Amino acid sequence: MTQLELVRALREEMGKGQSISQSYLSQIENGSRPHMTQSSRALLAKFFKVHPGFLVDDPEGYHAELTSDLRTTEGRLDVWLLQGSERFASDVEVSNVLIKAAREKDTRRAFLLLGAILETPGLADRLLDALRPELAAAGSHHRGGNGEGRRAR
Repeated sequence: MTQLELVRALREEMGKGQSISQSYLSQIENGSRPHMTQSSRALLAKFFKVHPGFLVDDPEGYHAELTSDLRTTEGRLDVWLLQGSERFASDVEVSNVLIKAAREKDTRRAFLLLGAILETPGLADRLLDALRPELAAAGSHHRGGNGEGRRAR
């Protein structure tokens, strides 16, 4: 199917209000536009009757074959994180962090590290102060300014 044929078929099946231009398709195909918008990906996925994730590249290091039970866990975590990044697309920072976590070589280990950080009293706040002071300052307003607003689990 040519780009022009796809544009025509999209307009016929989805309606004029839900279409993509031939130039946009060309940019995707030739790599000058490496990422599609959420709405374009959803439209193409609906048209081709595939999951939207099918239309994006796999994260670096992804392997289709299962090498172990641990790799199965990694794959499920990565898929879950990528799906979450799409759900939180309106919160760009959260969406980007979820994508970074999915692309991490050892996702499981990264989550175990996050768990250890959160279990250590005060460590998350100290790390946030050091790594993202602008977020730490904004968060102190939500915690009443004393950094003790988080509940230990």
